[in-house]
Amino acid sequence: MKFCFLGTGTSQGVPMIACDCPVCQSSDPRNWRDRTSLYVCLGGLSIQVDAAPEFRRQCLRSNIRKVDLFILTHGHADHVQGMDDLRRFCDQREGEALPVYSTPEGLERIRDIFPYAVVDRALTKGYPAFDLHEMPSRLELPTGTIQSVLLPHGSLEVLGLVFTERATGQKLVYYTDCKKVGASAAGLAKGADVVILDALRYQPHPSHMSIDEAVSTALHLAAPQTYFTHLTHTADHSRLEAELPATISPAYDGLWVDLDKRDSGGCSGDTLSVSKSS
Repeated sequence: MKFCFLGTGTSQGVPMIACDCPVCQSSDPRNWRDRTSLYVCLGGLSIQVDAAPEFRRQCLRSNIRKVDLFILTHGHADHVQGMDDLRRFCDQREGEALPVYSTPEGLERIRDIFPYAVVDRALTKGYPAFDLHEMPSRLELPTGTIQSVLLPHGSLEVLGLVFTERATGQKLVYYTDCKKVGASAAGLAKGADVVILDALRYQPHPSHMSIDEAVSTALHLAAPQTYFTHLTHTADHSRLEAELPATISPAYDGLWVDLDKRDSGGCSGDTLSVSKSS
């Protein structure tokens, strides 16, 4: 399994507009954060999770060549507004619409924003075409499974996702935009090779985990490697990296992580190898 952090920033991105703070003025490229999204290669099957407003630029930067399946965790603007740029991957499907999975709230938002993409495929030539489905608790795919769990995010419940590759048994957990990880979500995360968690900022927030809350959650889940995402401009990458326990790291835009050193068909980019400890 292999995955790429296409974006790791909060809803306003980093740098923020008209902000002169040290992080927004930083020369460290790891402090420049597009809105959050993730690309996962599951045994050669390419899965896009969320589409930030910068999705087109993210794909160009990280050399994303195909998308076989799209999952929207929830319908907030910073996760849904880039979906029109999925049209390039829809065009590659030779007349078939792109399978899209989300919650009922997320599907309603897609219909509201992209009504032209959810009509008959023959009418959407040159435009995106989405085949909408409610995300099941367990989605069986040819190369593995994706399990889902609902996570609290203010007044919404968002999708938490657990990817398991069939050939290797490798397991990736993606819990973004959530205030806490409850017992059911923690149970699904057991035995993960890598966990990715929402870690908005140092200060508490009503609908996101703070950095301290995310650290506590990561230590409880006890994965060999945890990455923090959805970071605001209050978190300087170098400072945060130095403060965190050895098994936890802040992610950054464009970071590829390969769970082994084998080829992950269809995926490309600079990678960081991660091995599960024995």
